[in-house]
Amino acid sequence: MPGAHRAAGLYRPHPSSPEEPPAPEDQDLLLAAAYVSDAQYNRNVPFETSPQAVRLYHFYNHWTTRAATYFFIWVDLALALFEEPALFPLPFLATSIAEVLCLTAFSGRLVHFAKVTPQMVFWKDTKNICIVVTIVLTLIDLITYGSLEAVNIHGVRWSRALRPVFLINFPESRQIRRAFRSIRNTLPDILYVFLLFIFSMLIFSLMALKLFGDRGLKTVEGLPYFTNILDIAFELYVLVTTANSPDIMMPAYEFNWWYSLYFITYIIINTYIFMSVFLAVVYNNYRKHLKNEIRTLAYLKRHKMIEAFNILKVKVGTEFVVKEAQWRQLAKIVAPDISSSHLELLLRISDEGQRGYVDKMNFLRLADLLNIQVVTINIKRHPLEAWMPRVYQSSPSLLVQKMVRHRIFVWVYDVIILINAIFIALDEKNPLISYAEWLFLSLYIIEILLKLYTYEPRAYFGRKQFWNWFDTLIIVAALVATVTNTTIQSGQKYNSQQILDIVLILRILRLLRIIVSIQRFRVIVTTLINIGPTMLTFGGLVLVVYYVFAIIGMEVFHGKVHFFDPSSTSPDALVCGNPALKDSAFARGRYCRNNFNDLAASLILLTELTVVNQWHDILSEEADGFALVTHQAAKLYFIGFHVVVVILIVNIFIAFILEAFFVAYSLEKSEVETAIEKKIQELGVGVQEEEVQDGKLIDNVDAKDSGFSGDDGDNKRKALKGLYFRIASKKYKTVDALLQQMFESEIAPEDEGPSLEEILNFSPSDIHPKNPSFENSA
Repeated sequence: MPGAHRAAGLYRPHPSSPEEPPAPEDQDLLLAAAYVSDAQYNRNVPFETSPQAVRLYHFYNHWTTRAATYFFIWVDLALALFEEPALFPLPFLATSIAEVLCLTAFSGRLVHFAKVTPQMVFWKDTKNICIVVTIVLTLIDLITYGSLEAVNIHGVRWSRALRPVFLINFPESRQIRRAFRSIRNTLPDILYVFLLFIFSMLIFSLMALKLFGDRGLKTVEGLPYFTNILDIAFELYVLVTTANSPDIMMPAYEFNWWYSLYFITYIIINTYIFMSVFLAVVYNNYRKHLKNEIRTLAYLKRHKMIEAFNILKVKVGTEFVVKEAQWRQLAKIVAPDISSSHLELLLRISDEGQRGYVDKMNFLRLADLLNIQVVTINIKRHPLEAWMPRVYQSSPSLLVQKMVRHRIFVWVYDVIILINAIFIALDEKNPLISYAEWLFLSLYIIEILLKLYTYEPRAYFGRKQFWNWFDTLIIVAALVATVTNTTIQSGQKYNSQQILDIVLILRILRLLRIIVSIQRFRVIVTTLINIGPTMLTFGGLVLVVYYVFAIIGMEVFHGKVHFFDPSSTSPDALVCGNPALKDSAFARGRYCRNNFNDLAASLILLTELTVVNQWHDILSEEADGFALVTHQAAKLYFIGFHVVVVILIVNIFIAFILEAFFVAYSLEKSEVETAIEKKIQELGVGVQEEEVQDGKLIDNVDAKDSGFSGDDGDNKRKALKGLYFRIASKKYKTVDALLQQMFESEIAPEDEGPSLEEILNFSPSDIHPKNPSFENSA
């Protein structure tokens, strides 16, 4: 019977309640669907397997509950825009009510999670503890701050810096947690390099103190040069970023040119060697732990699919299988929006011999099948062929279609684009250039009309035909903007510079059409698009760090620097609203807008610090800045930000980009396909992405080839008459998914892998399995 052979090692339900239980078959299907869904989305949540817990778990993973959780997380983070110091001030009562609502939603989500996981597991999970503690601390802070405000005592909203905890620790944010794990795993190794770097910097600081301290040298501002060991260490740290080069060297260089060798040696050792070593250590650790994470995900996925199979399996002859009817029901539960034709396609891949059941090896591929985006294409004739067949099929019409399909047609327009680029660079005021732009615009419109005449419009403007949409929208927008601009100019009343700017930008954007025509350009752009979704993970990581530092900066530096309109005649405008900045380089450099007076300004300032150009002017003692209006200890805040973001996170981001680009680029060049994708092609109903570019599918696929082969192929062919399937472009897959597919391809179908406990305890030093192709890529 189904469910008779369930694997051990998972949490079993407590005795069920006396209420009427669901049918055993429905229970088995829901439980198996939960495992398959977890395998599909790489979730690792140990949930109870009682019928009620499984139904709650399905609801927990529903897109509406996840969307609601993210909504309240972003509302909670956005409250900093409306709280003092605020960009858009709101009363404390309004923001506190909003925050209490968010905390209520978080508590409800946490309670929901507690209902589906075993109690001991729930309280041993650090993520849940962090969320509970943060909710309690936030409530205490709200009550304390509100009480102080009631008696007109200014308090500090210290709990605001804890808000990113909700973004990190809810199960939906496992990708951001992985990024933080990368930082945690990298810290031990990078710490030794950082200590060696600090030691080198201090050695050079002592050398500078002895070389220049007693020379009586002065800076440009007339201050003593290199006479304090702490100031020297700070300036040399800034020199590693090259932000104060060559200014910091000039007094010594002017005194004796031999002293330039000291600074050159320091830059070579600390800027080029140590910073490169930082990147090398981070990259090496990232690769090592990425391999471990991917291996863990691959085996967890296999483990969950085996659990699902063991729940539904029945014995047919000498082997255990899953009946076709149950397989269909399972797929519909996991992917309720799947079309009947798509489901039929997946079943034909899983049940090759049409025996009425799916064996274990093919069942384990169900999560992969559901993860592959299959586009159903309904082949139809061109509307003009239906409306006026004699005209559309006439010799002149066929000649036009043949010309448009020919490669020379593309080359001709490539040349036109290049000539257009030359004209764009020429003087716009020349009447000849102005008339030429109308000519180019007309040629582009003719090109689009010819393509729409040749290719079926719905295929040409398909969902995945990005470049066709881009090209058409750019040309139509340029036409509208050019006509509008010409109409305004003809009135001789005024000239709209804004519309003229739009026209010029749209003309330049037309040059991006070159990317469509040159294959190697398309490979690179596709690779960048490929790694784009995964880059959002690091966007979340950077947002968390920025948000925490911004909140701390707002509490510490709020009101210390003020910005005045350039036309202001107030004397305070010359000192950024703070007398301590009188005659400072900070005020003279007009850095007044760089302040922590609201969240938006704080984030912009932190972005400037990330770029590190002129960052020393913002805070150093020599240039005054925040160190002057507060305390010299303010430098520790900015140095800490630089170490965390620039040295650690940016290097991890670079390591990720390198690894992702290498993997995606190599996959694009070698056209790697999974076994499942190949099977779709073997059935004769799979059409590759390249075959549908610019509507070529209409010409390359014959209607008689649609449908499936086999004993009942005629019936399937009738059911899917005119339907074809293609696998969506690889650019819509994440790099993690590509690496995981590569790793899974090396696992034998009969290999059930290690136990669940062993999988969860994998370490980077484990070599299991040995995988040459995976080692080369990850």
